[in-house]
Amino acid sequence: MVTKIEGKQININEKAATVQKYDDFIAPYRTRIDADLDNVLATCPETLDKSTGQWQTPIGDLLANVTLAKTTPVFRKREGKEIDICILNHGGIRAILPKGNVTTRTAFEIMPFENTTVVVALKGEKIVELTNYFVKEKKPHPLAGITFTITAANEVKDIRVKNQPLILDKTYYVVTSDYLSNGGDNMTFFKDSIKVYDLEYKLRNVLIDYFKDVDTIPVVQEVKVTQEK
Repeated sequence: MVTKIEGKQININEKAATVQKYDDFIAPYRTRIDADLDNVLATCPETLDKSTGQWQTPIGDLLANVTLAKTTPVFRKREGKEIDICILNHGGIRAILPKGNVTTRTAFEIMPFENTTVVVALKGEKIVELTNYFVKEKKPHPLAGITFTITAANEVKDIRVKNQPLILDKTYYVVTSDYLSNGGDNMTFFKDSIKVYDLEYKLRNVLIDYFKDVDTIPVVQEVKVTQEK
């Protein structure tokens, strides 16, 4: 019968001593993984990060556009429907997209989480809530497929989806992450969804597939959110 258990905390950091036999054992695996991660997939003409811009950022615009473009064919094939909008979260971008060579490792650094893409069916009235959330949070969450104007009084007007005026009773299909679709980052408008479709396509893999498709990554210059003075 166990009456007492003792233990101590062992910190694993750069000061921890290495054990050669363990290093030797994992060396071939590390070499193979490093080779895969450091394989150059594309080039980027300038550094893209999430700190530039009040309502939009270069890297956020790129990620939203890429996610919308890469998941739409998947959803169309499975459900025979088109995706209208993409929204991701500003906090989910964990690294810059550096100038120069872009590798698989770059995608893992930008998207280190195991989030998968899902499509959420929402009525137009919930899209209004989405835009109001955007203004309230005051963060440049990545957007694609939707444009709107923020007035001087911080109200939203001129909401357009794929260049068409928003229709309140129409059903729109929004691609996002499984984390956000469950109300993460206080995106509670997703909880009133009509239906949710899991695409089983990780956000990181979306990015990797895109990098493989292009030689040079374009710098997105679209105006999606307009701020009135």
